[in-house]
Amino acid sequence: MMFGGFIPFTLIDYPGKTASVVFTIGCNFRCPYCHNPELVDETVEKTYTEEEIISFLDTRRDMLDGLVITGGEPTIHEDLIPFMRKVKEMGFLVKLDTNGTDPEMIKKSIVNGLVDYIAMDIKAPLSTYAQNVGRPVNTQAIQASIQLIMDSPVEYEFRTTVIKSLLSPEEIEKIGQDIKGARRYYLQKFISTKILNPQFRKKTTYSDDEFSEIKKTLKKYVTECEIR
Repeated sequence: MMFGGFIPFTLIDYPGKTASVVFTIGCNFRCPYCHNPELVDETVEKTYTEEEIISFLDTRRDMLDGLVITGGEPTIHEDLIPFMRKVKEMGFLVKLDTNGTDPEMIKKSIVNGLVDYIAMDIKAPLSTYAQNVGRPVNTQAIQASIQLIMDSPVEYEFRTTVIKSLLSPEEIEKIGQDIKGARRYYLQKFISTKILNPQFRKKTTYSDDEFSEIKKTLKKYVTECEIR
């Protein structure tokens, strides 16, 4: 695999673990608020080979717990599974960040014991998904990934980046209904930085008080809901 970004050490991307992070290139969504535009439109200036990443990890066996594979969208790459297997065989934990569009790839990673933590982005209620991701989307695949993850023994979280003009409190509640029974759901405050659509830099998220009320509503559907 080729990667468009690499973080040698992080304490925040894999809950409770020390890890490195690799960023895959390319995505099948075009979320206007994406903060990794160079990965989405494949204009990265520096790339990293799979061999470089494996070689680095080999020198950190006693220092790191795991590797986070994010993007872009990792599951669009056919060589994801072999890469995950190599990392697991080295003794590392693997966390996969995904948009859930390929439930078969997610299933393979779970069944083969190649993933220890899955973070799936939920972009919108299933009924209005396409308008938030900028592409046609198979919501049945999204729904299948949600159920597959919830039914698996793997640690997981669902998460949603919240822009006020894209998601009303009622729509966020609908997401809660779509993932009813989930263990862990995070609402992520939109931060205006480097994003795919520069016009979205003027967009805002909810206030802390508004998030607090939304959180109360979501606790009817999920075990744990937190704001990031």
